[in-house]
Amino acid sequence: MNTLRKNLVIALTAAGLFGATLGAQAQTAAPETRPALTAEQRLAKKAEWQAKAGERRANMQRQRAERQAKLRDALKLDAQQQPAWDAFVASQAPQKKGERGARPDRAAWASLSAPERMQKGIELQKQRTARMEQRLAALNTFYAQLTPEQRKTFDAQSQQRKGPRHHGHRAHHGQRANA
Repeated sequence: MNTLRKNLVIALTAAGLFGATLGAQAQTAAPETRPALTAEQRLAKKAEWQAKAGERRANMQRQRAERQAKLRDALKLDAQQQPAWDAFVASQAPQKKGERGARPDRAAWASLSAPERMQKGIELQKQRTARMEQRLAALNTFYAQLTPEQRKTFDAQSQQRKGPRHHGHRAHHGQRANA
């Protein structure tokens, strides 16, 4: 019985070593490389990506306008409430590319020390907080103009849009996770 166990251990060890050797050989084999793109191909891909990005932005603007129109119709705003509505809608618009500022240079960011990176992050967060405070001020001004019935409608509509998001988009392609 003892000999059987030894033979079994030796066989399993040999199989393990053989498998490890094959795995190591597979890892050292040359990885598949994609063919290098020509400058023209890179430009074509970049142009294609930019066109798709433009389509996505246009689609998001259209959807935002549709949601705002639906909310405005549901609220049944009167002429006195319209200026507050316009200010509220303007405050909710995403920043334009020039207003956001340039993205931090990755190389410059990487050259910063850990405390400097954290300080930069805090500065960026303060800018975001200031924008949110401006939006809140416009929301409070508009909300104060609403009747109790309109407030209920506004609260219900704004709550429906919330839910799990991934990088600004609702999870499950626009469907609520708990629906």
